[in-house]
Amino acid sequence: MAQTHWLSSAATHCGAVRNMNEDAFLNRNNEGLWVVADGMGGHEAGEVASEMITASLGRLDVNQPLSDVVDTIEDTLLEVHHKIRTYSRTHCEGRTMGSTVVSFFVRENVGVCLWAGDSRLYRYRNQTLEQVSDDHSQVNEMLSRGMISEQEAQNHPASNVITRAVGASETLYIDVTLVELQSNDIYLLCSDGLYGAIDETEIAGLLSGGDVEAATHLLIDRSLQAGARDNVTVIAVKVQ
Repeated sequence: MAQTHWLSSAATHCGAVRNMNEDAFLNRNNEGLWVVADGMGGHEAGEVASEMITASLGRLDVNQPLSDVVDTIEDTLLEVHHKIRTYSRTHCEGRTMGSTVVSFFVRENVGVCLWAGDSRLYRYRNQTLEQVSDDHSQVNEMLSRGMISEQEAQNHPASNVITRAVGASETLYIDVTLVELQSNDIYLLCSDGLYGAIDETEIAGLLSGGDVEAATHLLIDRSLQAGARDNVTVIAVKVQ
């Protein structure tokens, strides 16, 4: 598969409970770059943080070799990290503010995911949904250390505690992973509002039709029907 083509669709909603949407997304379909950011901090601080990320990555020059694009995405996120911390000191009395981020960039038959926090990238292939990113969360750390079971992790009281986010602490580390694209793959970027409302079996079922535009609307609708307590953002990308 020398030359890859794709279709994508994106949607966001404040959820069934919240009045403000602190999520932000970027859909640069023509250039093969997609981003979901989930802001935190309240009093509009989270909204500012997530929009700083998407605005900065929206200006990114992707007409470079793949390795250079990946380096530039990482460098941009580190720059935004410092900008958010400065904004917190000057506008929010030093109150903690920040944003998760998950980004996905494709070039030919390679996809690169960079992320911090618990916004996720999934891959749907051959009727199977697999999480590509790895949550930077307290619950996931406890799970990986064998302190709790997967069943206990499902509704754990610390499920919303993240251990990494852009702007939230003094240092930031961005994780990177590569995937090999195959025809008919669907990649789903989402904030935790989605998988916090509906489980992965249902997410897979809603992606199974193969129509990414229909799937994004169905995912939002089902999360609202399930009483989504958080903002919900989804981007679905189908490899042609």
